[in-house]
Amino acid sequence: MFPLGSVLFPHMPLSLRIFEERYIVMLSRVLQDEPSDFGVVLIERGQEVGGGEKRFSVGTMARIVQLEAAEGFIGLVAEGQGRITIEEWLDEDPHPSATVSELPDLEWDDSLLPLRERAEQLVRRTLSRASEFSDLSWSPDVELSDDPVAHVWQLAAIAPLGPLDQIRLLRSATMSELLEGIMEHTLGVELTLASSWMEDGADDGDFPEP
Repeated sequence: MFPLGSVLFPHMPLSLRIFEERYIVMLSRVLQDEPSDFGVVLIERGQEVGGGEKRFSVGTMARIVQLEAAEGFIGLVAEGQGRITIEEWLDEDPHPSATVSELPDLEWDDSLLPLRERAEQLVRRTLSRASEFSDLSWSPDVELSDDPVAHVWQLAAIAPLGPLDQIRLLRSATMSELLEGIMEHTLGVELTLASSWMEDGADDGDFPEP
């Protein structure tokens, strides 16, 4: 298991620099199997380095697709697979380990297409507006997968949300719940941005167009 300060969604890439000895040991063990998978969970309290952190109980399996050795660290690229829930945390030997169970894959239904289109319009619009305030990880024009299930998970990942909202999305029981959650949380961000614009406009005497 690899606790991180960010959420990994299915069908999304993950880049890591491995330099702690415990995770180098973990990597050597993971690479003994094919495919080479490990679990990723969000840290609830604590830090990524040093151990002793408290972790959320839902996460995502990550599959290693690329490795590169560099001076002082090992770089890897993995891809999010299925979701998991933690049944029991085990003794660290020396890295975090757990007994996990797989969560069911979300099923796509073509009747959800209008909801997905509305959610995508909202996410891309909010990304565009948020980019005026800070640098973002994803462009409003980023291309998403043609596969409908992967497309929705990627949409959840690019939405400009905090990790607590992201973990709520990761727990979604159905595809419609995931899409509705994307819209609900992204709308909250959009309203916050609009409020900031109004404050800036009030200071400058020039209100932006909605």
